[in-house]
Amino acid sequence: MESELTVIKLKPIEATPESFKEFGQVIEASPDGEEFGPTDAQLDLSKGIPRFYIMNLQNRPLKFSTITHHASVTQCLGSIGGHVWYLGIAKPSLVDSEEVKNEKGKIAVQSRCGHFYVPPAIDNVHVFRISGPKFIKLNRGTWHAGPLFKADAMDFYNLELSNTNVVDHTTHVFKKENGVIFSIDE
Repeated sequence: MESELTVIKLKPIEATPESFKEFGQVIEASPDGEEFGPTDAQLDLSKGIPRFYIMNLQNRPLKFSTITHHASVTQCLGSIGGHVWYLGIAKPSLVDSEEVKNEKGKIAVQSRCGHFYVPPAIDNVHVFRISGPKFIKLNRGTWHAGPLFKADAMDFYNLELSNTNVVDHTTHVFKKENGVIFSIDE
């Protein structure tokens, strides 16, 4: 029952290259002809066939109780048209199979995908607000919930691997594991 759950309200942080650097990159427009550099998306698409597509998402209200990561690939997301959207985020918590016994006082879990991770702590979950003509590059293993938005529907471009959602999709369910739902306090 949702009435038995704890609702944690999170204030969104505006996504900037500085505020988002622990989780990935914020990529903004650069002049045509500028050479590749550190402000360009630093991608890892080496474990499969890249897939760049447009996602049509509907009914994504400003709350979440699950968070997902991809251990084998970076991911890029951006709204078509530069509309405002939100993303729940927690730092990557992948652990080497030799470190499985105990990482920061928590027991590592083996994903159905085969890798090991420490479930994200409630206190480590943040929400970012992404606005304007920019996109987000998520580091390998970065936990994310969304895109979330106020409109009924939005289109997003997405760059990941062709089979990311089949073979590299690990989800933590805060509602089940912790009795928590996060709500964006906007």
